[in-house]
Amino acid sequence: MNCIIVDDEEMSRAALSHLVQQVDFLNLLKVCSGPLEAMEVLKKEKVDLVFLDIEMPDMSGMDMLRTLEDRPQVILTTSHKEYALDAFEYNVVDFLVKPLALPRFLKAVNKAKELFDNSRSEVATAGKDYFFIKNNSVMTKVMIRDILWIEALGDYITINTASKKYVLHLTLKAIGERLPADKFVRVHRSYIVTVDNISAVEDTTIYINETPIPVGALYRENFLKKLNLLQ
Repeated sequence: MNCIIVDDEEMSRAALSHLVQQVDFLNLLKVCSGPLEAMEVLKKEKVDLVFLDIEMPDMSGMDMLRTLEDRPQVILTTSHKEYALDAFEYNVVDFLVKPLALPRFLKAVNKAKELFDNSRSEVATAGKDYFFIKNNSVMTKVMIRDILWIEALGDYITINTASKKYVLHLTLKAIGERLPADKFVRVHRSYIVTVDNISAVEDTTIYINETPIPVGALYRENFLKKLNLLQ
């Protein structure tokens, strides 16, 4: 995977470069001292993964995320844990707190590698009760009724069923347009759930089996209307 590092601190850049060089599947294309330099690299090179610091002068990591429409996977790095909640609003792969430790770093990049390896999959065709997921030359049939929830992660989504998870290079909006509106509801910028599989609702959290899923403020009213339709 081609990756770049974006950090304004020289020591942090050196530490992260050292970690990257220990992972065989990572190819470090460029070490950037700020977002503007990084965005120039993104225009010219095929970048699969960005290690992005949050606290930087002139333009923060969050500001950079807001400006990128078609962005690669992103792992955020920071010295402040309190950014974690806001970070995942941007569907990043992971959030690493400095100083970075190798075991935690490996967990994050392996997650990114899993997404990368499955990125050639796509929804090939759709039917009333099913659709096919195409991965290279293999087409797998997925029944609509088996889907529990769909989660966004950057420019990828994961379709979660009781028995398997499918990773696709697709946006949440695009998959949502292919799903029956009476069966699915978007509850968060990062989640679509199957209404029939919701087992409980508690304040701003819903549960599918025992998995908690947040309900975003912008989606709460429409979500509650969907629940009312079931009464």
